[in-house]
Amino acid sequence: MDINPDVDPQETREWLDAIDGVLEHEGPERAQFLIEQVIDKARRSGAYVPFSANTAYINTIPVDRQPHMPGDNAIEEKIRNYARWNAMAMVVRANKHTNVGGHIASYASAATLYDVGYNHFWHAPSADHGGDLVFVQGHSSPGIYARAFMLGRLTVEQMDNFRQEVDGKGISSYPHPWLMPEFWQFPTVSMGLGPLMAIYHARFMKYLQDRSLAQTEGRKVWCFCGDGEMDEPESMGAIGMAGREMLTARCEATARSSRSSRATFAAPAGT
Repeated sequence: MDINPDVDPQETREWLDAIDGVLEHEGPERAQFLIEQVIDKARRSGAYVPFSANTAYINTIPVDRQPHMPGDNAIEEKIRNYARWNAMAMVVRANKHTNVGGHIASYASAATLYDVGYNHFWHAPSADHGGDLVFVQGHSSPGIYARAFMLGRLTVEQMDNFRQEVDGKGISSYPHPWLMPEFWQFPTVSMGLGPLMAIYHARFMKYLQDRSLAQTEGRKVWCFCGDGEMDEPESMGAIGMAGREMLTARCEATARSSRSSRATFAAPAGT
């Protein structure tokens, strides 16, 4: 039941038509300005206009203002498909024999974000750039391993021993710089460590830049969150500080789903 029934549909239609006209002839910026002016006037005149953090489930960038996607979309999609398959394969095979396989859908739901980041956004350390900081959502580690396998950084034996690294043959469950110092930048997962550390890293990098202690301009902090991490008090407590200091983190919630029964690894020809 609508708690605020429309008592004058014709008047409502006239207001909406007016906004359509402004959008068509003067653009979204002008429409936004007019709407904000109307809301401000209503509030100053005593009307109760509560704030709402909810937005429409549409792309916030209009299609005509979206930049062209660089690269070869067909090849990149094929690489993502291989990575998803390899991630699924290593989890399923570990579960089949040891019941320690872990998560299978967290990476699958965010694979495109990771792939676009690797291909088009993230900087490795170089002579001209200090390198970006990427906090991988821990349950997505199979996908990161899957991509590394295609790049020749991991062996089949390591993939077969996912989460069974105690004898030195496998690879760690989650991002673990102590166990894999040449692979992972930061530990994540437990108690919302990823979001918390990402926020404070961004803050400290601004501190170093502002005091001329280090050149951090152009370096970015990217944080992937999911599987309930943003409910952790550590994550929630740091968000307020990020807002006050105008920090930015790239976040993506991920999910889990059921596991398949059998799988093998795949790699593009020539790798």
